[in-house]
Amino acid sequence: MCNDHDYTHLTRRQALRGALATGAAAAAVTAGSAAQAQESPYADPASPALPPSTMKLDLSRTALVVTDPQVDFLHPEGVTWGVVGESVQEQGTVENIERLFQAAKAADITVAVSPHYYYPTDHGWKFEGALEKLMHKIGMFDRKGPLTTEGFEGSGADWMPQYKKYIEDGKTIVTSPHKVYGNDSNDLSLQLRKRGIDQVILAGMSANLCTESHMRELIEQGFEVAVVRDATAAAKLPEGDGYLAALTNFRYIANALWTTSDVEAKLTAG
Repeated sequence: MCNDHDYTHLTRRQALRGALATGAAAAAVTAGSAAQAQESPYADPASPALPPSTMKLDLSRTALVVTDPQVDFLHPEGVTWGVVGESVQEQGTVENIERLFQAAKAADITVAVSPHYYYPTDHGWKFEGALEKLMHKIGMFDRKGPLTTEGFEGSGADWMPQYKKYIEDGKTIVTSPHKVYGNDSNDLSLQLRKRGIDQVILAGMSANLCTESHMRELIEQGFEVAVVRDATAAAKLPEGDGYLAALTNFRYIANALWTTSDVEAKLTAG
């Protein structure tokens, strides 16, 4: 039998549970109405339930991080263009990544690139996830080896041509490669920590794979992360729209979700 204290605690818990259920029901109705009113599945909700971002940049401790700004993802001749090209064009991803490079260099903030490379020994893996299998099969991001750049120039693993002047300026950090999706397998966090960086503006490819995995790992390691929503893109397959999946998680997890124009304005103002 409950004593008075237990009864009071139980009543409060029941009341809270009832309030949450009522709020969730109301939010579902609002979300449903908003979804019907929106023409684009990527549009922001008309009545957001999550609190707005309060992230403010301190440029002395901010870095732009770009994942996989490489030919295989972003060029019509890249091996994944058939599945990511539509999303890349919809978002203006190629142009927006270049705008971010330009703005970051003009603001003189730290810039880092986290690339994806596969060496011959990586093809000896005994098991892979679905997309890992696909990437190995199509030769995505393949290089001759870790100690040579033979065949790199102009390959699918190479940088997009328009980005080279920013990446190869002698100032941009080019990390060791990540091998699956996240930066827990490379030295990105170390490189940023050594420069006193704890705020990251995150962009690049692919939205629901490497970009989202970098966001999650950086946040787990105590970085404040703003994702640039129109400087990424993803595959569209019968299994789902990768960009839409990532956008949902960016809203739920990132410290901020900005556009390229937002970032340009913040870097100029900073």
